[in-house]
Amino acid sequence: MKRLRVLVLVREGLVPPESMDGYSDEEIDRWKVEFDVVATLHNMGHEVHPLGVQHDLSPIRRAILDWSPDITFMLLEEFHGLAVYDSAIVSYLELMRQPYTGCNPRGMLLSRDKALSKKILRFHRVATPRFAVFPRGKALKRMPSLRFPLIVKSVAEDASLGIAQASVVRDREALAARITFVQQRLGADALVEEYIEGREFYVGVIGNQRLETFPIWELVFSGLPDDVARIATAKVKWDRKYQKKYGITTTAAEGLPPALAAKISRLCKRVYRELHLSGYARIDLRMNEAGQVFVLEANANPNLAYGEDFAESAETGGISYEALLQRILKLGLKYQSPWKTVAVE
Repeated sequence: MKRLRVLVLVREGLVPPESMDGYSDEEIDRWKVEFDVVATLHNMGHEVHPLGVQHDLSPIRRAILDWSPDITFMLLEEFHGLAVYDSAIVSYLELMRQPYTGCNPRGMLLSRDKALSKKILRFHRVATPRFAVFPRGKALKRMPSLRFPLIVKSVAEDASLGIAQASVVRDREALAARITFVQQRLGADALVEEYIEGREFYVGVIGNQRLETFPIWELVFSGLPDDVARIATAKVKWDRKYQKKYGITTTAAEGLPPALAAKISRLCKRVYRELHLSGYARIDLRMNEAGQVFVLEANANPNLAYGEDFAESAETGGISYEALLQRILKLGLKYQSPWKTVAVE
């Protein structure tokens, strides 16, 4: 691929420095994704311009009009502090006739709303835990006809925001308390679903029309006490000391029969298509002791940091980090946005 002008959209305050030297692990964690992508693209020979955005679209417009980037690398996960607006930013790029990396607006919107995406998957007879939604601002008048234990989470947030051990509830009193927590503390509708005890898998999918899956990745809890739920809490995902203390890591899933691995791969491609995803995504699944696989959710534009699940699974599948970013750029340039089919007047 030729040398490209790449505009990288990040959240304001997360424009990475030129070097990690002199920064603590905690400081680096804040902008590691942005640093890895920007530094790697630069080292690959591309001309890279990171741009921080938070409350104003005009910097994006000016950068597109003044700098004429070949493509925008979409690392912006929120706008006005709201994660649900990430699809609106991509829609704005579409209106600006600007190629971009990652998922299209429809796929981002559908996958961001966990309840809506689960309804779509259930319509297409994709196995997903039974669930109910409790909108914020409405009193809890009745309990759902679901089987305990249940897990309570935000209907729209990602990165395990608001998920803790208390999210897994085993009686009505704990359920009511956790629904109230999500509604009031997170300011979100509460998604309540049946908790699937078992192994947790992550599968990376990449492509627009022709899809490829990476090796199945697993969240492993080697040292967690028996009475603690094996779930991806915020501590499990982001607290390094907690991970080290309890032997929590992610790695290639072991012991899966080839036929089952192939079935999971086909399932993830099906989910990707039913939710109109494009670019790249990660599908989260659970498998119970009986070997039944349930789709938990689909994550458009997952974490792209070097050494994290998506990039690690790609590398295990033979795709280096540089090759992964290059493929993401290529898919963005090739994606057939609606504006590409309309003649410019």
